[in-house]
Amino acid sequence: MSLDNILSITGKPGLYQLKSKARSGFVVESLIDKKTSIVGINHNVSVLKDISIYTYSEDVPLKEVFSKIADKEEKGPAISHKASKNELQDYFSQVLPEYDEDRVYASDIKKVIQWYNLLQSNDLLAALDEEE
Repeated sequence: MSLDNILSITGKPGLYQLKSKARSGFVVESLIDKKTSIVGINHNVSVLKDISIYTYSEDVPLKEVFSKIADKEEKGPAISHKASKNELQDYFSQVLPEYDEDRVYASDIKKVIQWYNLLQSNDLLAALDEEE
């Protein structure tokens, strides 16, 4: 599996794995509770492969950020996404020191860490290595 099949859906918590496409939308499975649902085409859906993090020099693909977190944590879980804003920013600056602090908000960092922990707990981090 690759990040091509992992989706973030606006208004819904967590991440979803794309199961199939339908005329009216997508069939997805939640990585949190493994429930299958149908998402209409009117929902804002983002594929993780297409998401990048702003840095001062260039945009870094989310896959690379996940790989850096995995290296830092030796493929284990990262800190909780419920940590304080300052803890999250300190942690993220250790992982990606050149991130643009003006354009990457605490809520973005929180999402990235939550997504990493979801992928890690579902043993999907190996997908990052397979893509390379």
